[in-house]
Amino acid sequence: MSTLSIHDLRKSYGALEVLRDINLEARQGEFIALVGPSGCGKSTLLGMIAGLETVSSGQIRIDGRLVNDVAPRDRDIAMVFQSYALYPTMTVRENMAFGMESRGVPRAEQESAIRRVAALLQIEPLLNRKPSQLSGGQRQRVAMGRALVRDPKLFLFDEPLSNLDAKLRVEMRTEIKKLHHRVAKTTIYVTHDQVEAMTLASRIAVMHRGVLQQFDEPQAIYERPANLFVAGFMGSPSMNVLPAVVASLDGGPAVEVLDGLAVLPLPPGTPLPKAPGQPVILGLRPEHFVVPHRAQPEQTVLGRLRADVEVVEPTGSETMVVLRLGSKEITARYEPVDAPRVGETVEILVDMAKACLFDPATERLL
Repeated sequence: MSTLSIHDLRKSYGALEVLRDINLEARQGEFIALVGPSGCGKSTLLGMIAGLETVSSGQIRIDGRLVNDVAPRDRDIAMVFQSYALYPTMTVRENMAFGMESRGVPRAEQESAIRRVAALLQIEPLLNRKPSQLSGGQRQRVAMGRALVRDPKLFLFDEPLSNLDAKLRVEMRTEIKKLHHRVAKTTIYVTHDQVEAMTLASRIAVMHRGVLQQFDEPQAIYERPANLFVAGFMGSPSMNVLPAVVASLDGGPAVEVLDGLAVLPLPPGTPLPKAPGQPVILGLRPEHFVVPHRAQPEQTVLGRLRADVEVVEPTGSETMVVLRLGSKEITARYEPVDAPRVGETVEILVDMAKACLFDPATERLL
């Protein structure tokens, strides 16, 4: 197993700066997801780790060794691409053996590695087939197998599931997680799918416009996003944000939302970095809204809202409901049995112990 250390990394193409001051560490055996919208720089960062992109400034170290100027083949990494990159005229066995043959690995060792990895990925029956005879999921397993036979220090995945349909993506996500538990290799995984990042990674690096926005464990990012971009990008549906001002309620801290539509309490002792009347942005996840009869004894800091039901979206195990509060829409997560009907006016509680407050000027978490 190996470590990866990135320090003050920057990448420019002439005057165009695509990555700025990237700092992150991957511990031994850790699964790191690089996530963000298209064009945020995550694939460029992966390419720099792989040696496929040059470094403008900063350092990349693998196991403490500076690799900025080390050729890709000498970094002891293996990369799995979105496009599978399999040789169409070769069988699965030949595809998996190709890299080992190029490095002069003895034939007996090649066959041993292929058998071991084929068993791990459950692709033994496919070894004599060609890529055209495989499904998308099978091709992706073969691409992973070709990387695994090398036994590298680092695994790099570049959006490997984006070509698969929704059902197969979920299945392959599970397979990749199982695989990581078995081989325990340090892995860097690029995706634009925040659900993929949340389910796979031990830590997530959220990127936007070439800047690392937050680097933390999935639950920490979900519950305490560093800024409004992270709050909006991570989570499906995304976090609801409402304009508010600092207020008080029954002598305790509170926020007033939507020009006096409601005053919502904050937990006692909440340090408010702004004076009463100063603007803030209130962030609430869809599951932070509570139907009154579902309130639990431990939910002691509850606000109260009345809202009009605009859209009801059943998804099977839960129902998403779009509610109108004054000029704003919010999304709340309901149990199907509790879901209201379009056109109704409902009362809903807000679990304010889980609320986030953001600075409107900096957009950062307060």
